[in-house]
Amino acid sequence: MHEFYRDTTVLLTGASSGIGLEMARQLVPLGARVLLVARRESELQDLARSLGPQTAVFAADLQPSGAADDLADRVGAAGETVDVLINNAGFGLAGPFLQHASGASGMTELNVTALTQLTARFAPGMAERGTGGILNVASLGGFMPVPRMAVYAATKAYVLSFTDALHHELRASGVHVSSLCPGPVRTGFAERAAMDDAFFSGAQPVEAVAKAGLQALARNRRRVVPGLLTKLQAFAPRVVPPGPGLRLTEWFSSKA
Repeated sequence: MHEFYRDTTVLLTGASSGIGLEMARQLVPLGARVLLVARRESELQDLARSLGPQTAVFAADLQPSGAADDLADRVGAAGETVDVLINNAGFGLAGPFLQHASGASGMTELNVTALTQLTARFAPGMAERGTGGILNVASLGGFMPVPRMAVYAATKAYVLSFTDALHHELRASGVHVSSLCPGPVRTGFAERAAMDDAFFSGAQPVEAVAKAGLQALARNRRRVVPGLLTKLQAFAPRVVPPGPGLRLTEWFSSKA
């Protein structure tokens, strides 16, 4: 991994907690300069101080329309060239769609639109330079429809499809493109999604998930699904008919 990340500038969204925070902690020792992006500037400043001078803070809420373009403009105005983009920011809501319908547009703006716009802004420069990487954080939920997390699973299905296609399109460009597809991980995501703690029994350590994503991008793996149980769950939709599969995912998400 050192070879891939050394002397690169990494733009990392959702950097103030969870998988993003752990990625930032792992990237700095690899020799990367990390541009930390999240809504909470005070937390980013604390993180930057703890990680040292190889970091810079760009506080941004990527949910409003046009926010991703605004961020890209700010990064460019600061004289930063993004070599690696990690689209980690996102959120979900647990419960029936009709209870959370009002949050659907914000979720799609962040999980889908902002991710796509940031990729559109930074991928052309990478392709022109013939080097770089894009890591999109998807989810186990992207492999199947998930009743009680319908919009979240649909946004992550988009991330998987988009990333797979982009990986194929850029395969000869020198730009690595990967998606990270974790199952349950104990992060701040759970609190925002109002998920029950029982859902996270057997959850993977955030350190291992972050490392798996960074390694996958360095190796230009199209997808990485950390953990044996998560791999089995991701494979299940290939062999389980849709009806029983929906009942199974509904039972699983009801634990949230």
